Amino acid sequence: MLTQQKVIDAINEQIGYEFSASMQYYAIAAHFAAEALPQLSRHFFRQAEEEKDHALRFLKYVLDAGGSVAIPAIAAPQANFANAEAAIQLSYDQEVHVTQQINGLVELARSENDYITSNFLQWFLTEQLEEVSSMDNLLKIVRRAGENLWQADEYLARVGATTMPEGKSA
Repeated sequence: MLTQQKVIDAINEQIGYEFSASMQYYAIAAHFAAEALPQLSRHFFRQAEEEKDHALRFLKYVLDAGGSVAIPAIAAPQANFANAEAAIQLSYDQEVHVTQQINGLVELARSENDYITSNFLQWFLTEQLEEVSSMDNLLKIVRRAGENLWQADEYLARVGATTMPEGKSA
């Protein structure tokens, strides 16, 4: 095996977190679909797929490193929200939490002198910066729209939830 068992165990936990995030995003997407907000719904269906892809990326890494995959049980996602802001706030908080989890994995890999895992995790660090930023922007958009969520939905259709076009920087 290319890495320590405690690193594999921590990554297996992360697989559960990623699948849990995916399920939460599916629940939020369904909530927005039921509210007839197609862009918000589409955004969260894409996020759900992205989180599932993250889980599968971790799963493949465990297998490639010679470890055994052990996917933990996950709790049911929250399905009801007082308003759109509450759903997106939950998403933002979840992304911040996942960033902390990834940072913890990097710290563990480094403490174990596991450079292969540390290198593997660099992609996730960059991804989390994008995820937190995007969710923060979406939260701002929805707050600005207030009760008129059609504005937020229309804005997402035109611009998306990022502040800068892809490949550009300030």
